Amino acid sequence: MNIINPATEEIISNLKEDTLESIERKFNQLKEGQKSWNEVPLKDRIAVLQRFSELLKENIESSAAILTSEVGKPLQQSRNEINGACSRIKWLTENAEKYLADDLMTVDKGMTEKIVYEPLGVVCNISAWNYPYLVGVNVFVPALLAGNSVMYKPSEFSSLTGLEIEKYLKQAGVPDNTFHTAIGAREVGEALLTQPFNGYFFTGSYKTGQYIYEKVSPKMVPCQLELGGKDPLYVADDAVDIKNTAAGTADGAFYNAGQSCCAVERIYVHEKVYDQYVDEFVKEVKSYKSGMPSEEGVYIGPLTRKAQLEFIEGQVKDAVAKGAVIAAGGKRSTGKGYFFEPTVLTNVTHDMSVMREESFGPIIGIMKVKDDAEAVKLMQDTPYGLTSAVYSASKERAEKILSKINSGTGYWNCCDRVSAALPWSGRSHSGFGATLSHAGLRAFTKPKAYHLRG
Repeated sequence: MNIINPATEEIISNLKEDTLESIERKFNQLKEGQKSWNEVPLKDRIAVLQRFSELLKENIESSAAILTSEVGKPLQQSRNEINGACSRIKWLTENAEKYLADDLMTVDKGMTEKIVYEPLGVVCNISAWNYPYLVGVNVFVPALLAGNSVMYKPSEFSSLTGLEIEKYLKQAGVPDNTFHTAIGAREVGEALLTQPFNGYFFTGSYKTGQYIYEKVSPKMVPCQLELGGKDPLYVADDAVDIKNTAAGTADGAFYNAGQSCCAVERIYVHEKVYDQYVDEFVKEVKSYKSGMPSEEGVYIGPLTRKAQLEFIEGQVKDAVAKGAVIAAGGKRSTGKGYFFEPTVLTNVTHDMSVMREESFGPIIGIMKVKDDAEAVKLMQDTPYGLTSAVYSASKERAEKILSKINSGTGYWNCCDRVSAALPWSGRSHSGFGATLSHAGLRAFTKPKAYHLRG
């Protein structure tokens, strides 16, 4: 399997893909290894994962360079991702004992009732390329803390990073037969679905998530899906400081070239502040430095996947044909690499693909609305439900609007952020289940109720 640098289109490495036979062998090793790993005291498992975080920090420059070379995100954003992963590991390890320890529920008249959180067993983690560290630690860290063994399949677009993760986990003290990496593309994913895992955790597109769910459902094991989004954002007429609001929301739309699950994907602006907001937003986007992601100061790098260029190009053509105006960008960059100009479209409607289908790229549509009611109606008009955001001076007003949107996360005067203390979950076509928070720690366990008389 060739690993291609999306900024130069050069082959930077090639890896041997797993086969069905090697997947079966690794699964059997994980099945045996899980038994002994679960016997390791929780405090010791916590120490191992904390050491893993330390190793990530110690090797951040080399790991960030590898991440940038294969997915194309700017170097500083790669550093940010690794630091963010360490922050999540900190919260998960500091709270593991609190949420994984036995819960004593009742002691009354000789009857003790308690809950014990047992590991699922061998967990399959089919992960994503856009944030391999962040998306990965959401799953394999709490899974390991809970006493599971893990088969981790990085995306074929971030396999070098996946191998880095495995290297540092094992250097930190995770036994060889407790964590394995599966390298390959679709065929390897298919092979994983044939194995008798005790839980499946997938991050990726709705279409692939639906396929996985249908394939593994007869096994009657947990299957969590973190899928895509078409995340809406509304700027109300009382939004504070339109210039800063425009800058912050543009970052929410274009960070990592828009290749974020919770990136702002469509924007609605109250007509009273629409012109000012669009003007400031476009100024901000035009100030972004595009170029080789290994250069310091670059904000927009290439897309990770070449095929996405054609999809984004199609969204622009569709929108313009239906009356949209290109306020910035609008086309592929010339020369080598999978670069697309950061693109802002105005005069958009919900008849356009850019306001309906997940873009996952550096493109945004901005639509004028007359009031909160129209904004809510348009924000609701989607099969997705990952995040939604409102910018307003009034917390009460924002929460009232957000309460009407069927999304797993709501933002007031912020966007495109994740906190380890809060559950990360989607609704409808954005998936189901939760990672992070106490819910994310317990997602990798099966509770057992004990009724103890005497």
